Order: sequence, then C-alpha cells, then structure tokens
Amino acid sequence: MSARAGYAIGPGEKWLKPTDEEQDRTFYRYHGRMARSETGVRPSEARQRLLNTASRIFYAEGIHSVGVDRIIAEAKVTRATFYRHFPGKEDLVLAYLNAADQAIRDQVDTAVAAGLPAPEALRAVAEGIARDIRSTGFRGCAFLNAVAEFPDPDHPVHQAVLAHRQWFLDTINTLLATIEETEAEPAARHFVMLRDGAMAAGCLFDRALISETFLRGVEGLIRTHAARQPS
Repeated sequence: MSARAGYAIGPGEKWLKPTDEEQDRTFYRYHGRMARSETGVRPSEARQRLLNTASRIFYAEGIHSVGVDRIIAEAKVTRATFYRHFPGKEDLVLAYLNAADQAIRDQVDTAVAAGLPAPEALRAVAEGIARDIRSTGFRGCAFLNAVAEFPDPDHPVHQAVLAHRQWFLDTINTLLATIEETEAEPAARHFVMLRDGAMAAGCLFDRALISETFLRGVEGLIRTHAARQPS
C-alpha cells in the first residue's frame, strides 16, 4: 500500500500528516460550505472564521485536545471577539456539529430532491458517502468522533449527535419504505451500520477498497429489500 497523507500505510513506509490545505479541502468536501447561520442569515466574517477554523481542527485532531486559545490564535481574532460570538467552547462545538449536520442534510436532500426512484436515491446517498471516504484527509464520521469524546447521554453534544443520527435513520427508512414497507426499518438500520462501518474502516485501510465494499453492501441491501415486494 502506498503512503498517503494521514492514513494507514505499509511496513517501513513513512507516515504523512495531511497539510492544512489538504485538511481544508476535505473538511469543505465532507462538511460543505459553512456560510450560513442557524437562521439562514450570513454570519459575521469573524464568527465564520472562528467556526471554520475550529471545525477544521476539531475534525482533524479531536475536540478535547483543542483549546480556545489555539482557535483564537489561528482564526486571528481577539478573545473578546470569540466570546461575543460563542459564550464558551461548548457553544462552538455545537455550532460545528450543527454546520456538519446541515451540510450532510443538504447532500442527502439533493439526492432525494432529484426526483430519482427510491433505489437510485439510496445509491446516490451511498455514492456521496463513498466519495467522502475516498477524499484526502478523511478522518471518519464527525459525529461518531464527537460522541466518543462525549459519552454522557445527557450532554448537549451527545444529544446533537443522536438527533443527527435519528434524522439520517428516518430518511433512509422513508426511502426504503417507498420501495417496500415490509421490514423497511431493519433494512434502514442495516444501511446505517454499513455506513458506520465504512466510515470507521476508511480511516484504517485502503479507502478505495472500503468504498467499493460499502457500495457493494448497499447494492445487495437494496436488491434484497426490493425482492420483498409481492409478485
């Protein structure tokens, strides 16, 4: 296996850490443009710079390991500016997850809104996931990464992760029920587990192979589910 930035490599090969530019490209590909606030109004430039900077670092390095001082320094804002936009680090983390959630919703909504038959919409969603896994600097699922750092089920970050995952499960369930209502919910859980496994394995093994395996699994799931339709 050849050396690639930030991923598992073979014996004797050198580990290559992704550059900031590579991480930026991956972040925007995976999380989408973060140019709107929760109200749909474009936020201030300073707030956006803080959110973009924090999101890139959180995704690449984790949340607990990154302090507010580093975010302020890399975003090139004052401490007063930070606290004017985010009362505390937790607020910034939640904004990061909210933006990631919206970007993924936009990606899925684009596939659903294209007017494709449900099987094709599911394949389009899966293709989008596979593209994310193959992207340079990929570091897994932002939500699974975050919940590993916030295991308390009552914590707001944990709750944000659960809300995102429930939305994704419900969306896949709706598409599968459109194909065949019988056993749609178990099939949706199967899809989500395939996705989670691919996201985790994509950080450790050959991303192209993981993506191919994931897409093959989704294809088999769709065909098996469609076969439940009464003849």
